[in-house]
Amino acid sequence: MPRKAEPLDNSLPSETMLATARGVLQTEADALAHLAANLPPDFAAAVRRILTAKGRVIVSGIGKSGHIGRKIAATLASTGTPAQFVHPAEASHGDLGMVTPADICLLISNSGETTELRDLVYHAQRFSIPLIGISSRDGSTLMQAADYRLTLPNLPEACSIGMAPTTSTTLTLGLGDALAVALMEERHFLPEDFRIYHPGGKLGAQMTRVGDLMHKGADLPVLETDSGMNDVLLTMTARGFGIAGLTRDGLLAGVITDGDLRRNMDGLMQRTAMDVANKSPITVGPDMLAPEALAVLNDRKISALLVVDDDKRPLGVLHIHDLLRAGVM
Repeated sequence: MPRKAEPLDNSLPSETMLATARGVLQTEADALAHLAANLPPDFAAAVRRILTAKGRVIVSGIGKSGHIGRKIAATLASTGTPAQFVHPAEASHGDLGMVTPADICLLISNSGETTELRDLVYHAQRFSIPLIGISSRDGSTLMQAADYRLTLPNLPEACSIGMAPTTSTTLTLGLGDALAVALMEERHFLPEDFRIYHPGGKLGAQMTRVGDLMHKGADLPVLETDSGMNDVLLTMTARGFGIAGLTRDGLLAGVITDGDLRRNMDGLMQRTAMDVANKSPITVGPDMLAPEALAVLNDRKISALLVVDDDKRPLGVLHIHDLLRAGVM
């Protein structure tokens, strides 16, 4: 029979709970600081070996190590290092076929004696697949088999009974992040590369460029500088962006906005387009990041921008609604 749950003790002071939380975080922060000052000697060699690999980094572990391993594999894969998590139990039942001689194995076991990793270790040895081990016991079975030993400092767990994986998993996760970022730096991984692997959600929106969102071609509200105001009004109405560009010899010479029309209502139709136009308009380039363009719109309190190339040739038009629809914040 399951033990009956004890009634909640609402008399426990909140400060006691907060003190416990602070203690856990401080213990783990101290452990990370210790690891930062004492990185495993094989760390740089492991990074160099991963850089030369023609295949993927195969990450594996079970239990809490498996959960951390999945995150490490995901971080590697999203930052330019092909990686895949393989569950050790599934590996023993056919998934070893996913691990090829072109790959590198990164096996995680805090004790270094996880029996479920045995078949992956044997497979790596049989096919001369480089093996990186992460463990807190340098003399363990896993670390003895590893070509590169990323030994974690054997520090107390943060829980009150000293048994629940807390400090050890935090250290493993931190070491995995350190590997991924070191590899990013060595690969000269750029923001545009990051966007390739993060096309969806907020990250994708923040890495979108103006050229990806702008309207172009037939949607471009552009006329010649000698156009009459009647044509300007018809173009602005038809395109619906509240803006029109005026070009001379294909280059942008001025911009008319809804605000310019309101400021020149007196005798508007008797004026020339260039009389009404702003001859020093704010423009952006197609390679500007979308959040930067949104900042320009907000700062200038305008709703649309013309997009031009380096020679001031109009390429497109960007409206604030395009940015908001794309999730740019």
